[in-house]
Amino acid sequence: MTGGTNDSASPGGNGTHPESNPLHLSDVELDKEPSNVPPPQELQTGQPAGLWVLFITEMWERFSYYGMRALLVLYLIASTAETESNPGFGWSEANAAILYAVYTWAVYLTPIFGGWLADRFLGTHRSMLIGGWIIAAGHIVLAMTEMFGITAGEAVTLQTGPGALCSFIAGLALIVIGTGFFKPCVSVMVGQLYGKDDPRRDSGFTIFYMGINLGAFLSPLIAGTLGQKVGWHWGFGSAAVGMILGLLCYQFLRPKYLSGIGLSPKEVAANGTASAVDQAELQRPLTKVDTQRIAVILILALVGNIFFWAAFEQAGSSLNVFADQNTDRTIMGYEFPSTWYQSVNALTIVICAPFFSMLWVWLAKRNANPSTPMKFAWGLWFLGLAFVAMVFGALQARDGLAGPHWLLITYVLCTWGELCLSPVGLSMVTKLAPLRLQSLMMGVWFLSFSAANLLGGLMAAFSTKFKPGADGSPAEISFVIDGLPGFFLLLVLLPTVAGVLLAIVSPVLKRMMHGIK
Repeated sequence: MTGGTNDSASPGGNGTHPESNPLHLSDVELDKEPSNVPPPQELQTGQPAGLWVLFITEMWERFSYYGMRALLVLYLIASTAETESNPGFGWSEANAAILYAVYTWAVYLTPIFGGWLADRFLGTHRSMLIGGWIIAAGHIVLAMTEMFGITAGEAVTLQTGPGALCSFIAGLALIVIGTGFFKPCVSVMVGQLYGKDDPRRDSGFTIFYMGINLGAFLSPLIAGTLGQKVGWHWGFGSAAVGMILGLLCYQFLRPKYLSGIGLSPKEVAANGTASAVDQAELQRPLTKVDTQRIAVILILALVGNIFFWAAFEQAGSSLNVFADQNTDRTIMGYEFPSTWYQSVNALTIVICAPFFSMLWVWLAKRNANPSTPMKFAWGLWFLGLAFVAMVFGALQARDGLAGPHWLLITYVLCTWGELCLSPVGLSMVTKLAPLRLQSLMMGVWFLSFSAANLLGGLMAAFSTKFKPGADGSPAEISFVIDGLPGFFLLLVLLPTVAGVLLAIVSPVLKRMMHGIK
């Protein structure tokens, strides 16, 4: 199942591969491979060993991202009053949601540029390393925000807390830039572990997706608890530790388990070993089949991804605030941090992903496996059903606090929708995109996440207009039902309608995939 390596054959002749030092980032010898390592795509039993290396790496990167994401809006709206033991920025919920929108938009915008650089110059391996270390630096800068003074009782601005605001924005900017290098590459490297028609690919991506969500499960519990209960900078700092751990694990394990994966175009052209990819495939012109397959990626990105994630990403904004302000979080006398709800999605994936993975294989053996577009439609329908629970939860919150079960139901059903859509989408991009455009198309795929996150953040800011004013004045907007229940009803309808549209056009999209399943 695993590929070995002969250290005596490593570059330099001294028995030590340059990457055996986790901190070695030499631009000269990095990525050179031992000559006797079998290419991962030829290992036919179980899953490739390199999958577990990428699993661990992505787990820690997601730990860093979701830890910060769970805290971002809550930190921005936390009071700056002198009596506040853990002051934040004192912003309004609407302004916090707008910054959240811009940040998450940018996080998923930069991968299109990072994917292009990886395809043309850097290779996915080197691009991922560069991005990871920049992300770690960003979290460290976020933690340093607490070193700067703010004016008590006033919202943090350039006038009341210039150092704190600049440090915070600089930290977010570094994470945005680093994610651009990191995010499109790790998913492409997973795809490179499999041959063209390897039936293990979808299951492999589902396993990889469990790694993403194991990190996402742990981070709100650790970073969220540290941030809310101890100090915000402790939460941001723990996210930096997670990213650094992931990078060190990757650099230590890569020489043995990922040789030949993630090389730059120059290195691929110069590599004459079995791990080199087919040069003809890299250089051939695009065909009509390629164009139609790319069109499928774009259609599912624009319709499926944007409608799904705009609603789903309320988890970090409007649902996060609802958990903090409108939900009963007391269990046996202990009030647990609202960020813990952010772990429900990830825990559900870790529990349910193996069952979905086995379900697709079981259906495929019986020629009943839904096409990728239909899986997207099912994902959107699950999402619409999830927000039905929030309509009832918001109705209950009118008379006090909502029961904790409403958010729990919402996150579980959202997750089932995600398992129909997200890992399948990642696998689809690596199958449909031409080899020389895979990183770029993965960047385009994440561009749709960018648009969805921007729309989702703006929707969260829009949700504040459904709430009555602090002085008791009526809400500015209503939809069928007054107040937040009407806002959540909108989130029932939008993804449901999008799912119907995808179901209608799915036969056409299936033909455009030309046999790719």
